[in-house]
Amino acid sequence: MATILVVDDEGLIRWSLKERLEEEGHRVTEAASGDNALAAFGRGVDLVLLDYRLPDMDGFEVLERMRAQDADTPVIMLTAHASIEHAVSAMRAGAFHYAGKPFDLDQVSLTVERALETTALRREVRALKALRPSSPSIASIVGTSKPMLEAKRLIERIATSPASTVLVTGESGTGKDLAAHAIHGCSERSSGPFMNITCSALPNALLESELFGHERGAFTDARTRKEGLFEHANGGTVFLDEIGEMELSLQAKLLRFLEEKQFRRVGGTSEISADVRIIAATNVDLREAVRRGKFREDLYYRLAVLTVELPPLRARDGDVELLAMYFVERFNTDFGKRVTGLSRGALDSLRLHPWPGNVRELRNAVERAILLTDRDLLEVGDFDMLASTAVDTDYFELPASGVDFRKLEESLVKQALERSGGNRTKAARLLGMNRDQMRYRIQRFNIEVDKLTDGSQGH
Repeated sequence: MATILVVDDEGLIRWSLKERLEEEGHRVTEAASGDNALAAFGRGVDLVLLDYRLPDMDGFEVLERMRAQDADTPVIMLTAHASIEHAVSAMRAGAFHYAGKPFDLDQVSLTVERALETTALRREVRALKALRPSSPSIASIVGTSKPMLEAKRLIERIATSPASTVLVTGESGTGKDLAAHAIHGCSERSSGPFMNITCSALPNALLESELFGHERGAFTDARTRKEGLFEHANGGTVFLDEIGEMELSLQAKLLRFLEEKQFRRVGGTSEISADVRIIAATNVDLREAVRRGKFREDLYYRLAVLTVELPPLRARDGDVELLAMYFVERFNTDFGKRVTGLSRGALDSLRLHPWPGNVRELRNAVERAILLTDRDLLEVGDFDMLASTAVDTDYFELPASGVDFRKLEESLVKQALERSGGNRTKAARLLGMNRDQMRYRIQRFNIEVDKLTDGSQGH
C-alpha cells in the first residue's frame, strides 16, 4: 500500500482521484495549495499527483522544492494547459510523467502503478549498494529472482566448504567471474590472493608457464626463473576461466596438481607444493566435450566436485529491471551523469528482449545509453538492440462462438504463457497486466505453467 499526495485546487478533481486510488488500495492525502503540499510532502509520501496551476505558486516551483527534499519520490504533473513546452520543462525538472486535463482515470492509475514500481526498483538498488561490501561477497551479486536466489544460496554453501575445486557453469555473460570472486570472498581463503586467467587467451605453452612457472633456460625466451600463478596464489584461489578451451596435454598436468597438490615448473625437476582452491568456469558442456574426446573425463569429475550453474538473464524474472536501474546508478557515478531512470516503455522493452549476451549485454547497453543520452530519462530509442524488438499481439486466437468470457480469459492467459515460454512477466505484458494480476489468474484458473510450456521454445 502506497501513500499518495494529490495536489489540486479543484475539490472535484481531488475527490475523483482519491476515490479511484483508495479503491486500488492506496492511502491518499490531499492538498489544495503549494504550501500545504510541501508540508504534507515533508511528512513522507510515496508519490505525488501535482497540478500545474495552484493559488499560491506554480507546480514547477513545488516540484523543484520537492525534488530538493527527496529526489526519489516520483511526481506526476497534471495540467489543463498541456503543451510540448510544459511537458519538456516538467521532465527536465524531474517529473516522472506529465498528463493533460481532462485525464483518463485508467491511464492515471496505470501511470501511478508504473511510477511506484520504478521507485521501488530504485530504492532496492540503493539498498543493495549499501549492503555491498568493499570486498566481493554474495551481496555483490545483484538479483532477487528465484533462480538467482537459489544460485546465491548455493554459492554461499560452496564458499564455506573445504572442497578444493569448484566448477561454475552458465552461458557467456551470466557473471561467472563475479561468482568466483564471491566464492573466494566468502571463504576462509578470503585473506589470501585471488588470481585469475582466461585459458583461451594464451597458447598452450604460454598458459603452462603462466600457471606453473618456468626455470631459466626452459625455452628460448626464458632468461630468468618465473613463479607461476599457483605459487603466487598459495593459500588463496585461482580462477581458471574458459577451462573447456585448455588443451589435453595441459589438462593432464592440471589433474596431477589437483590430485597431488604438487607441480614442477616448466623445465624444472623439483616438486613444489601449493595450497590453492581451483575455481574453473565454462560456457560449454564439458560432458559433451568429454564424449567428443576434447576434455579429460577424470579432470571433469575432479573439477565438478561442487558445481554451480548460473541462470541466463531471460530466466531471471524481474532481475532485468533491477539490474538496469543498478547500472544506471553505477554509470551515473562513473560518468558524472544525472539520469533518473528508465521510461516505462524502455523497461517493458528491456523485459521482452531475449538477452543472448545476458548481464554483460545489458551492462554494455546501459553504459552506452548513459554515455550518449542528453535526457534525464532513458527511452527505448537509447538502446540500439531494442529497435528490432517488437511485441506481436496478433497471434491470439479467439475461442469458438458461444464460449463464456471466463473461458476466453483463461484461453488468452494460456496463450500468453505459451508464447512467452512460461515467463510470467512477459506474458503479463502481452496482455497489458502486471505480474500480480498474472499470478492471480494463474491461480484462479489452476494453470500448471511447467506442463503448459513443455517443449516451448519461447523465453
